[in-house]
Amino acid sequence: MSDPTGIIRPHAEQAFARELEALARHDDHRRPPNWHLSPRAVADYIMGTTLPDGTVITPKYFGNRRLIEIAIATLATERALLLTGVPGTAKTWVSEHLAAAISGDSTLLVQGTAGLDESALRYGWNYARLIAEGPSARALVPSPVMEGMRQGKIVRVEELTRIPSDVQDALITILSEKTLPVPELNIEVQAHRGFNLIATANDRDRGVHELSSALRRRFNTVVMPLPARFDEEVKIVQERIAQLGRPLELPPSTAPVEEIKRLVTIFRELRSGQTEDGKSKVKSPSATLSTAEAISVIQSGQALAVHFGSGKVGAEELAAGMTGAIVQDPRHDREVWLEYIETVVRNRKGWDDLYEACKKIL
Repeated sequence: MSDPTGIIRPHAEQAFARELEALARHDDHRRPPNWHLSPRAVADYIMGTTLPDGTVITPKYFGNRRLIEIAIATLATERALLLTGVPGTAKTWVSEHLAAAISGDSTLLVQGTAGLDESALRYGWNYARLIAEGPSARALVPSPVMEGMRQGKIVRVEELTRIPSDVQDALITILSEKTLPVPELNIEVQAHRGFNLIATANDRDRGVHELSSALRRRFNTVVMPLPARFDEEVKIVQERIAQLGRPLELPPSTAPVEEIKRLVTIFRELRSGQTEDGKSKVKSPSATLSTAEAISVIQSGQALAVHFGSGKVGAEELAAGMTGAIVQDPRHDREVWLEYIETVVRNRKGWDDLYEACKKIL
């Protein structure tokens, strides 16, 4: 994996350029128009494989390969792809890597917000030119969607349900007719082959805007689940910590697997409302406690340990990060967390240090 000097977070096509090049060399399957890799090679890139020459393609997603194959097959048709799920289920991560593998470019991105207007999905204007020249091609400012249509590339729309409903519906003509009218210039932009759209959405955020039935029909929806198995979730956290730690000079050795396992155990039990052995019920906090948040807790603990501690994540660093992630509602979540500490952490063999550290924080 390449590591461009000085870049905190390189794009997927930069960070994994060697893997993409190796896959392209060995890819003898049929590629849809304007795709850099065949659908099978894209799936191998996402799920990981070993090529005939020994090149290891690292897995980008740990989960059901069939879900990824369905997503890729959707993008090979005229239907757009909607990735849904609770926060932290790798929707953005998967969409970025799909765009990188298919188009070689994951940067055609619209970040959905409550204040987004139609120009972010359609086009805008350079107002200095507009005043000086009037409506003209030179005054037009294309959106990422327009650029994707022109170049035949994948476009990503993050947090689609955060965008107001009337703005969302600007996508209907684009997705159904594959054209983007520009009435001010009496022209239209027609999509080139290879163009498609990946949107992500979750239904946990407050204030989301439901998709209209007309827009939802333009998407094929794939639900991204939380990791089903304990060992699978631990592996995801380990892999992402290793990747994210490189540019920050936080080596994986600073995050012992024992501490990752304790964190994942706690998050899974609080999410499910029962202990892993199924013997005890526990209350769940308002926070999602996803795998992404577990990664954030460990990374924060690494920084604390490296700069202010022993150099390795221990109980104190874990307790500090967990408390911040779990206690989102100061009243309800604090009570839930305190009860869990007293009834589960306190009585678990070998967790005395974590119990004491958590009590200090609270």
